[in-house]
Amino acid sequence: MAPSLVLEKTILQITSATGKLSATLLLLLLCNVFYDVVMRYLFNDVSIGMQELEWHLYASLFLLGISYTLSRDSHVRVDLIYSQLSPKRQAVIDIVGTLLFLIPFALLISWYGVGFVAESYQLGESSGDPGGLPYRWIIKSMIPVSFILLIISSIGFMLKSWQRYQEDAQ
Repeated sequence: MAPSLVLEKTILQITSATGKLSATLLLLLLCNVFYDVVMRYLFNDVSIGMQELEWHLYASLFLLGISYTLSRDSHVRVDLIYSQLSPKRQAVIDIVGTLLFLIPFALLISWYGVGFVAESYQLGESSGDPGGLPYRWIIKSMIPVSFILLIISSIGFMLKSWQRYQEDAQ
């Protein structure tokens, strides 16, 4: 098997695992919201920690879902011109766009995200609300993690685009 196919298969496994993790987070979010609603309206009890956990789960679900969505070529794009192009030209746009825009942006967010997390960890940052969640750095770490996963996914996306380019050239 060609090294690029092995790399693409490995990246697909990573992004598939990310997709499964996102699906699990969605189920946990659903259970958390259900719990909050039942506790609030049946028992007149509110938990700040559980409410904060909702947005932690939602943010993690969203951030992890970005790389999975790209790996399935399900991301949002303006398809007005793109859909009218040949597969070869579409592949060129995908590769150039990924190299010029996506990867540099993801590297930038990852780089600054690590410092953001480190500062939060060093400060011992936690929720400002009484009963809120401690260890704010855990949710903040999802930013660089998700963008590193996006870089990995974008490499797989470019490999698929390159294959499409070669197939159309033949």
